[in-house]
Amino acid sequence: MIQPHGSTELKPLFVEDEARRRALSAEAETLPSLLLNSAAAANAVMLGAGYFNPLTGYMNLADALSVAEHMHTTAGLFWPVPIVNLTRDASIKAGMRIALRDPNVDGHPVLAVMDVAAVEKVSDEQIRFMTEKIFGTLDPQHPGVAVFTQLGNILLSGPIQVLNFSYFQTEFPDTFRTAPQIREEIRARNWRTVVAFQTRNPMHRAHEELCRMAKERLNADGIVIHMLLGKLKEGDIPAPVRDACIRKMVELYFEPNTVMISGYGFDMLYAGPREAVLHAVFRQNMGATHLIVGRDHAGVGNYYGPFDAQTIFDTIPPDALKIQIFRADNTAWSKKLGKVVMMREAPGHTPEDFITLSGTKVREMLGRGIAPPPEFSRPEVAKILMEYYQSIGG
Repeated sequence: MIQPHGSTELKPLFVEDEARRRALSAEAETLPSLLLNSAAAANAVMLGAGYFNPLTGYMNLADALSVAEHMHTTAGLFWPVPIVNLTRDASIKAGMRIALRDPNVDGHPVLAVMDVAAVEKVSDEQIRFMTEKIFGTLDPQHPGVAVFTQLGNILLSGPIQVLNFSYFQTEFPDTFRTAPQIREEIRARNWRTVVAFQTRNPMHRAHEELCRMAKERLNADGIVIHMLLGKLKEGDIPAPVRDACIRKMVELYFEPNTVMISGYGFDMLYAGPREAVLHAVFRQNMGATHLIVGRDHAGVGNYYGPFDAQTIFDTIPPDALKIQIFRADNTAWSKKLGKVVMMREAPGHTPEDFITLSGTKVREMLGRGIAPPPEFSRPEVAKILMEYYQSIGG
């Protein structure tokens, strides 16, 4: 099986030993507390779940700046996005042991225990520098920029021990999986070549066929559809609806033991190319050998070129990652060929030869109870989406 990133074995920060976890939980109730923002909480969940291997906690300022500029830590570990705990709370001091509380669960239970190695003030200039490097823009209308620039200017760094997985394990018990759990299932299925598909949306016919194409062309044993379960921008489809759509599609249209459905607990960054590389890092950690990177992967609006998330992989050192990417073009139903194809592989076609619909048009149709064409969306999936849109008033 493919090695984890940066180490020979996976080292998740979740405290597995139940007695130790209970003792830490009891200790945490006696410690000073910090209520995390959602971004820092999501980082803790990903660290606990082994997806951010081999990191041992939150980065300090030097590492965060180095990662933002060069995509590696000061010690030379390849990493595409700073993993930080930014706050506005000035009461925390270096050397303290603190309880990190979950902002996304009622009652704010302890999510992790942190040994604070350093407390550093981040200047406005440094915030702007990291923002522009991560997102490629300073536009406050960009949803990732809007979140990152409001997290705070006090950076807490140091190792953490994770005690639970926030709401992800309880709200998505059949879907949320840690990196070691996915590796274990890959071994149990005896898969060797494994394709990962990232999604924050329900999957329409083009996505379905793209997964099938990648599996066939790579001669892969299986596909892991790995969906984001955390916070999204306004207007995106909620995770439970996406989960139901994907499960119905896989149940009806894929061969048994060819697809694993799972999800991870992280908030979407919408960071385009940088986020695509982060996706590759943690898919390697979960055991995938290949990641499908499509057009405008992890993008939003018009902030990134259509294939920037693919070409960024040409700029990183060849030994930085062991996982490989499968470069995908736009896929759509060809009226001429009677099947879904990659548009670049359909010479002689004009735009009118494809069935393509904008997201706005699809939402309007679903809200009015009109199913998109079956060449665009499976009818069983469209039914779930129509019920959702009609429940919120279209």
